[in-house]
Amino acid sequence: MRRLDLAVEAVYRYRRPDPACWDAVVEAVCSRESSYHADRALVQAGRAVARHADRIAASLRQGRGFYGTAVDRDVEVLALALAGTGDPRGVPALQRLGEHGGFPTQRPWACVLAESPAAGLLPIVRAVLRKTRHRPEAGLEVLAGWGPDAAPAVPEVTRFLDTDLAYDALRVLGRIGPAAAGTANRLVDFVTGRAPRAGRHHTRLAAWAHWKVTGDPALALDVCGAAVTSGSGSHALPYLADLGPLAAAQADTVRGLMESSPGAWTRVFAAHAYWRITGEAEPAVPVLLAEADPDWTGLQALPTQEAVRRLGEIGAPAAVAAPLLHRILAAEERLSDPYETTRILIDTSYTRTLTEALKRIAPGTATPGTELVPAVGRVRLRGLRGW
Repeated sequence: MRRLDLAVEAVYRYRRPDPACWDAVVEAVCSRESSYHADRALVQAGRAVARHADRIAASLRQGRGFYGTAVDRDVEVLALALAGTGDPRGVPALQRLGEHGGFPTQRPWACVLAESPAAGLLPIVRAVLRKTRHRPEAGLEVLAGWGPDAAPAVPEVTRFLDTDLAYDALRVLGRIGPAAAGTANRLVDFVTGRAPRAGRHHTRLAAWAHWKVTGDPALALDVCGAAVTSGSGSHALPYLADLGPLAAAQADTVRGLMESSPGAWTRVFAAHAYWRITGEAEPAVPVLLAEADPDWTGLQALPTQEAVRRLGEIGAPAAVAAPLLHRILAAEERLSDPYETTRILIDTSYTRTLTEALKRIAPGTATPGTELVPAVGRVRLRGLRGW
């Protein structure tokens, strides 16, 4: 097996591979002696290749792509890789991609794009939302992550209320907050069902977004409280959690769901909501800890990462979780369930969640193990799912 193949397998499989593995991947992609697998690995690398930012930027400056076009695959790979390191030198290439219809639109790339400075990327995302022929999930996801900083994009986001991406648009407007107050009546239309694109799954989100943009919690409390009380609205629990003590009237109902629901996601959401509403961590921590499975493979149908995130929010009162989270974080291999196109991204997100949780639960103890895999020339790995 070629040295590059071994390096690629190592970075996909291990959380802390020998730095020589990433060196080999970067060199192959920048010298255009790469492969699809190496390209996809570099796009997901993020801060792991930050020390190679100059090399990636220089390669990106060399031209408009291997075939002489602004939307060449090489341009997309290098621009995304540089964006993932947080380096602003990737922004001009992303702008060219946006102008020529090659801007990344798939949702997984949102977390990569979001590492770029918002000031540089926001005009590009707005332009893409105005003219894209594709479903711009990545752009909307990035805006949702930026929250109030995405306020200038309210006009572009609002137009998606009339499309099948209305759910994403509602979430972005809620995250933006008061700067989107001009959309309040549109949000009410989604709650009442008058909006052409209104559906059952929009109601609670729209009510929450209405609270965030207007500051008036009445509609959100009414809609989300009624959903939880009816026994059919577990998806309203995250919004009640955000409302916090304002939702005190629902505390007993939420606790009942936390203790008796047969659904793991409902129990986790309820435990978090109960803590946010009452401030009582003692009943919530065991429920969340029960879902922090050390053998989780990354299967998105299970709420493992969500449980870890909420334990981290609770902080010191969740100290009993610290040993388990340390053990999970120190694991040598990445999550095995995701396909290679998202494996590094999903595992990096999980390790970041674990690290941030430990910083809040047990400050100063979140440093993962320092063990590295063997040097690339000696690595012998089995095939990975999804190859």
